[in-house]
Amino acid sequence: MKTVEEIKAAIEAAVPGAGVEIVSNPGPSAQHSLLIAPESAVAVATFLRDHAELALDFLSNVTGVDWPDKEIAEKVKVTRTVTKTVEGVEQSAEETVEETRKRVEPGYLEVVYHFYSMAKKHGPVVLRMRTANRTDKVQLPSMTPVWRSAEFQEREVFDLFGVEFTGHPDLRRILMWDGFKDHPMRRDYVEPDDYDYEPTAHDEVLKKAQAHQAALAGQKGAGE
Repeated sequence: MKTVEEIKAAIEAAVPGAGVEIVSNPGPSAQHSLLIAPESAVAVATFLRDHAELALDFLSNVTGVDWPDKEIAEKVKVTRTVTKTVEGVEQSAEETVEETRKRVEPGYLEVVYHFYSMAKKHGPVVLRMRTANRTDKVQLPSMTPVWRSAEFQEREVFDLFGVEFTGHPDLRRILMWDGFKDHPMRRDYVEPDDYDYEPTAHDEVLKKAQAHQAALAGQKGAGE
């Protein structure tokens, strides 16, 4: 099979402006992946499926990753003008000092696809797509028009992570019920403490449910 560098070059030749980047895997598997721009994702997917040598005709796995906002501290050198008094005379001079500055790197949601070729007996080729953020810009194109096996797996990523797949034929929750709020696989997800959906609460779940009911009873009593 072609190397990840060769696949990247082939994509760029076939899909102008594809915006492909190699994401290196430093682990023992060295299973490097390709990050693709959402606007060219369907064209790239079609190329990979139909390419005579690659023939990636099987989508085996779709999963999501939540990358929250990250605070980064950086040391920078700053030159500033200071005033010093030397023998009773004020003098201005420049000095360079090192300061620590913090910035926030916006988070995003990532979807990872693993492709194989049943015809050529090789793989996987790993593709990634990233949303613009984790709040109001969480749309990515669906791979279902190219690989039908993406349908249920993208629904799972939608359900658990909140990625909205445009072009998906039936995008709705698959594990949680329709009225469920939030997305349980997000890193900032907070579990409810009432557990109304747990018919046989026990152990820690039972303790949380009892505490929740006691708090509700207290609130009700205070309001009467």
